[in-house]
Amino acid sequence: MAETAAGASRFKANYAVERKIEPFYKGGKAQLDRTGQHLFCVCGTRVNVLEVASGSVLRSLEQEDQEDITAFDLSPDDEVLVTASRALLLAQWAWREGSVTCLWKAIHTAPVATMAFDPTSTLLATGGCDGAVRIWDIVQHHGTHHFRGSHGVVHLLAFHPDPARLLLFSSAADAAIRMWSLQDRSCLAVLTAHYSAVTSLAFSSDGHTMLSSGRDKICIVWDLRSRQATRTVPVFESVEAAVLLPEEAAPELGVKSPGLHFLTAGDQGTLRVWEAASGQCVYTQPRLPGPGRELTHCALAHAASLLLSVTADHNLLLYEARSLRLQKQFAGYSEEVLDVRFLGPEDSHVVVASNSPCLKVFELQTSSCQILHGHTDIVLALDVFRKGWLFASCAKDQSVRIWRMNKAGQVTCVAQGSGHTHSVGTVCCSRLKESFLVTGSQDCTVKLWPLPDALLSKSTVPDSGPILLQAQTTQRCHDKDINSVAVAPNDKLLATGSQDRTAKLWALPQCQLLGVFSGHRRGLWCVQFSPMDQVLATASADGTIKLWALQDFSCLKTFEGHDASVLKVAFVSRGTQLLSSGSDGLMKLWTIKNNECVRTLDAHEDKVWGLHCSRLDDRALTGASDSRVILWKDVTEAEQAEEQAKQEEQVVKQQELDNLLHEKRYLRALGLAISLDRPHTVLTVIQAIRRDPEACEKLEATVLRLRRDQKEALLRFCVTWNTNSRHCHEAQAVLSVLLRHEAPEELLAYEGVQAALEALLPYTERHFQRLSRTLQAATFLDFLWHNMKLPTLPAAPQPSETHKGVLSYPGFVWLHGLSHPRSLATTVTSYHGHQGLSVGLHLPAHPCTLVGQPLSTVRLGLGHSEFYSEEMGTHPPARDDPTSAPPLALGMAWPQTGAVILPVLGPQGFWGA
Repeated sequence: MAETAAGASRFKANYAVERKIEPFYKGGKAQLDRTGQHLFCVCGTRVNVLEVASGSVLRSLEQEDQEDITAFDLSPDDEVLVTASRALLLAQWAWREGSVTCLWKAIHTAPVATMAFDPTSTLLATGGCDGAVRIWDIVQHHGTHHFRGSHGVVHLLAFHPDPARLLLFSSAADAAIRMWSLQDRSCLAVLTAHYSAVTSLAFSSDGHTMLSSGRDKICIVWDLRSRQATRTVPVFESVEAAVLLPEEAAPELGVKSPGLHFLTAGDQGTLRVWEAASGQCVYTQPRLPGPGRELTHCALAHAASLLLSVTADHNLLLYEARSLRLQKQFAGYSEEVLDVRFLGPEDSHVVVASNSPCLKVFELQTSSCQILHGHTDIVLALDVFRKGWLFASCAKDQSVRIWRMNKAGQVTCVAQGSGHTHSVGTVCCSRLKESFLVTGSQDCTVKLWPLPDALLSKSTVPDSGPILLQAQTTQRCHDKDINSVAVAPNDKLLATGSQDRTAKLWALPQCQLLGVFSGHRRGLWCVQFSPMDQVLATASADGTIKLWALQDFSCLKTFEGHDASVLKVAFVSRGTQLLSSGSDGLMKLWTIKNNECVRTLDAHEDKVWGLHCSRLDDRALTGASDSRVILWKDVTEAEQAEEQAKQEEQVVKQQELDNLLHEKRYLRALGLAISLDRPHTVLTVIQAIRRDPEACEKLEATVLRLRRDQKEALLRFCVTWNTNSRHCHEAQAVLSVLLRHEAPEELLAYEGVQAALEALLPYTERHFQRLSRTLQAATFLDFLWHNMKLPTLPAAPQPSETHKGVLSYPGFVWLHGLSHPRSLATTVTSYHGHQGLSVGLHLPAHPCTLVGQPLSTVRLGLGHSEFYSEEMGTHPPARDDPTSAPPLALGMAWPQTGAVILPVLGPQGFWGA
C-alpha cells in the first residue's frame, strides 16, 4: 500500500503559470525618460512602461476606447504622458499612478500622427493625418493655436529648445519644413531642401543651428537666423533618425576636434558618426550579419548619457553614449515562437527561436536579454546538450550552429556546419555525452555531425571564430519532409518522424534501418524516446499521440483529446506521464497507465510549437505563435499540501464549532460557521439557537452582533434555505431580524442584496400561501370543535358480525378496533341515487395534538352522496327534500388504537340518527 501511494504521489496533477515573456513593443515610437530608468513604447492599444534595470513592464496604459495608440509623448520634466488613439481622443496620464487625469477630443478630422511637448512641459503640439497642427495648453486644458497649410500627413513636430522664441517646426508628406510662430500665429518660413520625407529634427545647444535628416539619404545643417541650409551631408543610406552629439571630445567615436558632430541611424543597420563641417564619417559601428538589422528609430537621453536604437525586428538596444558600448538589449516582439529550450546546468536561462534569424537568450532571474546573430534566415529548431552549456540551432539557411554559454551568461557561436540542400527543420543532440548531433531537413535526409575535440576542450579560444563541422553520415530516410528526429538515451538509436505519416527507427552511427512505425493518418510532428522504457512516442497532425514498442514496432496505446494537430510531446514523471501541445493552443497532461488526460492547460492563443521540460522535471517551457513564452511550474505537491491543510483546518474548526454549540456560545459559533462558508453548518447553528427556550431573543441578539460581511453571507445562505420548506422557518426568522432592526439604507448597501431579494420573494410568497391554507383549515376545525355538543358516551355495545367496528351515536359514527384509519373506507357506505360507492378518505402525513393525545385528522368527502350507515338506522332522504344537501364528514382518529370519530353535518346542523 505504501508503494502504491508513493507511486501515485509521483504523478503530476497540475501546472501553473510561473512567468510569461510577452511582447511589449510592436513598432513605432520609443522614448527614454531623462534619467534613463524608464522606457516608453507602443504595443497596439497600450503604452508600456519598462524598467530599464530589470526589463520588466511596470505599467501598461490603455485608453478607455481600447483603440490603437497612434502617437504619444513624455513631457521634458517626466511628469506628464499624453497618448492619442484612433478614436481621436487625447488622454493625459499620471503615468506613475497609471491613471488618466484628463481626456478630450483631438478635434482633428483624422488620427493624430505625431505630437511633441515644448521645453516648459506646458504646451503640446499635435499633428494629424488631416494636415492640421494644433497647440494645446495641458495645464488649462484648452486649445491655443490651429495651423493649416501642410500638405498631407504631418508626421514630424519639434519645438525650439529656447522657450522664449515660441517656435514650432513641422514637416509633412511634401518634404518641406515649416517654421511656425506661436506669438504671431503664422508660418514664418518654409525650408525646402529635402526631396523625400524628413525623419528627424535636432537643435544645437545655442539654438542657432538645426539638423534635419531624411529618407533622401542626406542630412542638412540649417542656420535658423538666416533660415538657410549651410551644409548638406550625403550619408548614402535612408536615415530614420539623426542625433546631435554633445560638443565635447569622444575619442572612441572619432570625435577629436571641437565642432558639430551628429550620429545617424538608417537602413544599413549601423550607427555612424559624422563631422558636420567636413561632411566625413568619423566612426562606423560594426555591422552584424543577417536581415532585420535596419534601424527604425534613435534617441539620446542627455542626462543619462544613453543612446536608444530600435531595429526592424523590434529589438531595443541601449548604448553608452560616449563609446557606443552596448548596455542593454530588449526583445520587444518575437512574432511566431518556433522553439524554446532551457539553458544552463540549473536551467537559469531560456533560449527562444522565433520567426527571425536572431536567437534570444533570457535570464529568468533578471529578465535580461541577449540577442544572438549568426544565422542568415529564420531559425526553425533548437536542442541543448546534456550539461546545459552547449546548444544547437538549425535554420532555413540550410545550416546548423553550435553555441556555448559561459558562466557569466554570455553566449557565443563556437561551431557551424552546412551540407543540406533545403531548410534544416529539426535538430537533436546526443544524450549520453556531448559527442554528436543529428539534423533532419526538407531534403528528406538526416545528417550526423560529430563534435570535434577542439570544440570540447577548455582551451578553445572564443575569438578564433566558429569551428567548421563535417557530417559523418548522411541518410535519405523518408519520402517527404522530416519534421522531427530524436536520439535514444543510450545514443545508439535514432527515431525520425516525417510528413509521409510514418516514423522510423535507425541504428547509430551508420543509420541502418531497424523498423517502421505505421498507423497515423496524417504527418508526424514529433517523436520522442521514453527515458525509462523501450517505448517511442509520436505526435501527429491527426490529433493523436501513439506509444510504440521498440521490440516489435507495435502500437501500445493511443491518446485522443486534442482537437487539432499535436505538435510536441514530452515524457515527464520518469516516463509515466506525457505532456503534449497542439495547434489548438492547449497543453495536455496524460497518465500513460490509464490513458487519462489529467489536466488541460490553456494559456496560449495560437499554435504551441515549442515545449521543453527542465532537468528536475518540475518546470516546463512553452512557446507559441502568439509571441508568448510561458514558464510553467509543477504545483501538484503544493496543491496537495494546501488541500491537506484545508482539510485539517476544517476538522479543527468543526470541532471548535461543536464545542461552542455545546457551551451555547452562539455568537462565536455563528461567526465560525459563516467563516467556513458552509450554508448547512450555519443552518445547524441557527437551528440550535432556535431550540433554546429563549430562541427569539438569543437569535436576535446573535444576528445583530455580527459584522456586516457576516450578515451579507447570512443573507446569501437564507436564499438557499428558503427554497426548501423544511428550512424556510430558519430563513424567515433570520430575515425577520434583519428587516426589523436594519435600516433600509443599510440593507440596500449589502453586497448582492438585489439578487437575494429577487430569489427570496417567489419562495416566500409560496410559503405564505401554504401557511394561509393551513390556517384556514385549522380555523374551520376549531369552529367545528367548539360547535359540537358531545353527550356522555355510554358503554360501547358489542359490534355485530355484519358491521364489526361500526357504532352509532346521535350525530356521530364511532369506529374502533380498526387496524388503520384507512380501513374506514370499507365500513362506511354512501349512496348517490341509491347506487355506487363514493367515499374519499384523506389522511395528512403529520399528526396534530389535541387534548394531550396524538391525533390524525380524517376528512371524509362524500361529494353529492349522502352518508348512510345501517347501525345509525338512517335512510337516504328524498332527492327533492330541501335538507338533502351533501353532508360533510370531518373527524379525528387515534392511530394507536385504530379508532375514528366522525361527526356528520348536514344543512340543518348535525344529521344522523
